[in-house]
This record gives sequence, C-alpha cells and structure tokens, in this order.
Amino acid sequence: MDISEKLYALRRGRQLSQEELAEILGVSRQAVQKWESGASTPDVGNLVALSDYFGVSLDELVKGEKQPQPSAPPADDVDPFPRRFQWEYKSKRTLFGLPLVHIHLGWGLCRAKGILAIGNLATGLFSLGALSAGLFSLGGLSLGLLALGGLTLGGVALGGVAIGLLAIGGLAVGVVSLGGLSIGVYAVGGAALADRVAIGGFASGHIALGERARGSLAYSRATCTPDLLRRMILDEYPHTWKALVDFLTLFLE
Repeated sequence: MDISEKLYALRRGRQLSQEELAEILGVSRQAVQKWESGASTPDVGNLVALSDYFGVSLDELVKGEKQPQPSAPPADDVDPFPRRFQWEYKSKRTLFGLPLVHIHLGWGLCRAKGILAIGNLATGLFSLGALSAGLFSLGGLSLGLLALGGLTLGGVALGGVAIGLLAIGGLAVGVVSLGGLSIGVYAVGGAALADRVAIGGFASGHIALGERARGSLAYSRATCTPDLLRRMILDEYPHTWKALVDFLTLFLE
C-alpha cells in the first residue's frame, strides 16, 4: 500500500472529508486531493503532522510498514494517561458552515470550532475551554459577550480578573465594575476608583461614598441615603440611565 492509498484509508477511517482534513492540517483541499490521487506527495512538515494526527509512524505512513510493537509493560507500569491521547467529535449537521457541536479534547493543543465548541482552544457561539472565545464563553482565559473564567474580557465579564462593560471580579475594570479592587466609570468594591461614582470601603471619584471617601462630593457611606445619592448623580450627570442609578443605590440599602 503506497502513501496515497494509506492516507485515503486513514482519512476514511476517521470519517473525515478531504476539506476537513485540509482544515486540520492548514492546507487546501486540492492539496489533500493530489496526495490521495498520487499526483503529489506531502512535504516533510505535513508528513509529520499526518503522522501525529493519525497516530502512525512515518515508516508506516510512507512505506506501509508497521513498527514492531513493544511487549506490554507490567500492569503497575502502565500510564493511565498516555501523552498522545486525543478524542474528537464533530457533528455532521452544520450552521453557517460550522458544525453544531465540535468537541476536541486531549493532551497538547486541541482546537474546537463550532456553534457549541469544547476543547483546549475553543471558539464558537458557546465555547468552553482553557482558552475560549465566543458569544458565551467559559474558560481559564475567556473572551465573549458573556465571559466567565479566571481572566475574562467581554461585554459582561465575571472572573478573577474581569475586564468589560460590566465587570465583576477580584480585580474588575469596566464601565460599571464590582470587585475587591474596582476601577471604572462607576465602581463598587472594597477599594473603588471611579471617574464618576465610587462606592466602597475606600472610594475615590467625583462622587465618592465610603468609610474613606475622596472626591468633589465625598460622603460617609453610612450617612448617605439612597435618595441623596440619586439626587447627586442626576444633578451631576442628568443623562445617566435610571436603571443604573437605581442599581447603584442598592449598595446603600
């Protein structure tokens, strides 16, 4: 069996189209078609990528020769988590050219791209992974309209470090931010630093309410009433959304 036949058999065994294999390798579909027809041969870099992806040796891929298998190690020495482990599922149904579900898990870089994407690196409408990006994303590093994770960036961001329009976290940076250390236009937290309204243990802003408050209009948080805060905000910033004003007054009740 020559390399073209071997490559065809491996691809069909994984139930991949030529286009899907081309996307995995970062080449064109025409390149894969030429390899399988025997019109051309993959270069060294692509041979290594094919060998790694299909889990076969270069000799087996190029010459069709299987390497002799080493004798099984004693049961106590078997590694329960082999380093080459990878598991992938991609639904046949698609939307906007993306699979509805793409799951790619294992050791090393496993990328998942779909409407629902789950993988080490996940991109999709709904994404879950160590690194995730999407409309709704959850991960160690998460980017999205709604992002949750250790480090998050998004419209609404919740995380250890959160950056967004609405940011909630240990360290929160946003237009409206809530956190241990909160920085924004409107900030609420243990330490709150704001351009307009700051509410916290330590508060610094144009309007500042806190145990320690510093600003043009600075008051003790304990003595300031919700009605007083509402009047100050609307006097200083008359175009502020009423819903936002009501939200900020909740922290005085």
